[in-house]
Amino acid sequence: MSQQIRDLEVGLDEDLKEVLKRRFPSYSSHRILRQSVDARRSAQIPHWIYTIEVFENGETPKEPSYTPEAVKWPSTRKKPLIIGTGPAGLFAAVRLLERGIPSVILERGSPGEKRIMKINRYWRFGELDPNNNVCMGEGGAGLYSDGKLITRIKSPHIPYVMDRLVQFGAPEEIRWLSNPHVGSDKIRRVIPKIREFLLKGGCEIHFDTPMKELLTEVAPAKGTDSHGTSPTPTSPARRERVIGVRAYDGREFYSDHVVLATGHSAEDVIRKLQEQGVYMEGKSFALGLRIEHPQEAINKIQYRKAWDHPALGAANYRLADHDDRTGIGVYSFCMCPGGYVLSSGTEPDGVVANGMSNYNRGSKFANSAIVISVDHTKRFGQDLFGGLKFRRDLEKQAFQAVQTHVAKNALPDKMKHAIPVQRVVDFLKGKDGPSLPTSSPSGVVPVRLDQILPKDLTERLRHSLEQFNSKMKGFISEDAQFHGVESRTSCPVRITRSSEDFESVSHHGLYPAGEGAGYAGGITSAACDGVRIADQIADS
Repeated sequence: MSQQIRDLEVGLDEDLKEVLKRRFPSYSSHRILRQSVDARRSAQIPHWIYTIEVFENGETPKEPSYTPEAVKWPSTRKKPLIIGTGPAGLFAAVRLLERGIPSVILERGSPGEKRIMKINRYWRFGELDPNNNVCMGEGGAGLYSDGKLITRIKSPHIPYVMDRLVQFGAPEEIRWLSNPHVGSDKIRRVIPKIREFLLKGGCEIHFDTPMKELLTEVAPAKGTDSHGTSPTPTSPARRERVIGVRAYDGREFYSDHVVLATGHSAEDVIRKLQEQGVYMEGKSFALGLRIEHPQEAINKIQYRKAWDHPALGAANYRLADHDDRTGIGVYSFCMCPGGYVLSSGTEPDGVVANGMSNYNRGSKFANSAIVISVDHTKRFGQDLFGGLKFRRDLEKQAFQAVQTHVAKNALPDKMKHAIPVQRVVDFLKGKDGPSLPTSSPSGVVPVRLDQILPKDLTERLRHSLEQFNSKMKGFISEDAQFHGVESRTSCPVRITRSSEDFESVSHHGLYPAGEGAGYAGGITSAACDGVRIADQIADS
């Protein structure tokens, strides 16, 4: 009979199978459930920690099945309509199709193959396509720019999401690694396979079709919802019913189920929905700067004497500093070992920094966002779009600072879309200084980032840097450089939905999903959110 072994320690130079054979004489085969590296100081020498399911001779491991139950969807019933092909939208479509329900999908950008061409032109020449950039287009923002699958949520749908990604071409180890990662290079091959699966199953995908507005009608009589039942405190009677959407080219798409999965940067959609009376509320978020170190430096800090061991690869880190008095937290986010810092703006007069890495994490640099929590109520009061305006203002200030530097120093025009940077030691001292080598394909120019962030955020970030340096000696160094601004960690607005049926509290038939709706914080959580909305629609 199989047995599960937790916290199995295996040396970097040991073979897992040999370790299992020594410990379990009747060992036949195994399945890895989880793998991580223990690089804590108390561990002395880094080593692997496994959770393993071990099978004895004669046992045949049974592969888990994640096939959902199909339902009957009458041909007379309108297909669900999904807006956006990020993780939430794609996995909603995949799940619906596996349950027997093909959907109609609208995507404001082009297919991924064309999207990456537009992104490359932006990085090289500053030619921004508002519908095809790092934050928008087929595959979404985080999924297309890096493919990190780390999540803190506890969802029963996580194994399903990982399994489907593997089926579509992601590396097998994402099933068990503690820090699963697909990589930008591999995710570009995964997305077209998902698209092919959906099209073969009868789904419609309309690319280059940005949504303009919702199509609505008056909801049923006051006191009942669209099914004729009485409302509850958490699911009030809805004033309107969504019956479809209108695209900018004038086409209208009708459906009784509209999944809104437009991502954290579709500000135009959010503002239009607010004009149409869709209920939403301000949401706390985080922003800051992206720090970059030589990867070798991070390896030496984290792995010490084993820093160049070939089994370990590029080291990562996770840092946090919380002020109990103010409730303000500063933490690392979207850490990219062996990665690149990307210019990721969505407006021509703004600059945004983000990070990515390929599957092999082969860059000579490591980068991570270092962000400060922003409490919406404390900072913006009742201003619904206070967070959106705040991040937009910082992006514009960063852009203008670059323009000023380029003009003052007579730099080539292509540098007008470079990323503003400041050495960490200069940020701490509040002074000018030179820029350092960077991984960014857009190039960088030195700017006083400490003067772009509001004073209170700058001071809070300075304090936390000292705390981080006490945990990771060498985190503050002459070779560390900030890139600005890291402003798209999540959407500062939540399109409020019922916890019971996942529909908008004001509009029946509208299902806000993923990061753009304020209900996810990464690829995996957004994908899981799309899955559970799909199940809600299928079972309705």
